[in-house]
Amino acid sequence: MPEWGWWVLGALVLLGIEALTLDLVFASLALGAVIGAILAAFGAPVLVQGVVAVIAALLSLFLIRPIALRTLKTEGTHTNVEALLGTTALVMERVDGRGGRVKIGGEIWSARVNRQGTEFPAGADLVVVSIEGATAVVDAPTTEPPTGSTGE
Repeated sequence: MPEWGWWVLGALVLLGIEALTLDLVFASLALGAVIGAILAAFGAPVLVQGVVAVIAALLSLFLIRPIALRTLKTEGTHTNVEALLGTTALVMERVDGRGGRVKIGGEIWSARVNRQGTEFPAGADLVVVSIEGATAVVDAPTTEPPTGSTGE
């Protein structure tokens, strides 16, 4: 196998490990291996290939990786169940403590109210308080300002 082939094989192995960890450390190392493969393909000496590959990997690890992580892992982004909490639910069938149906973001969910003894007719707008399995727990929207609000 030519020298560049070993570098490419190393890069592929590192990218495979990266797919399991998703932390961009092994992707940075793989970038260094790709640089090493390019240098090997152009006939650079092995020592130059290795040194430049290590420098490229370190630069990627300490300069590119932090920027990429900030871009990919934005705080405050909610997914799955967290994304539904606090959203509006339109009552499709009367909702009480035993059950009912609501529409959340275009999907019909089974639902029940948060407080026993309370019920809401079809057409009412409610707020999703929690999700328990496949059931949305809902309640009437509050008129209080959100926590931390100054009321201005």
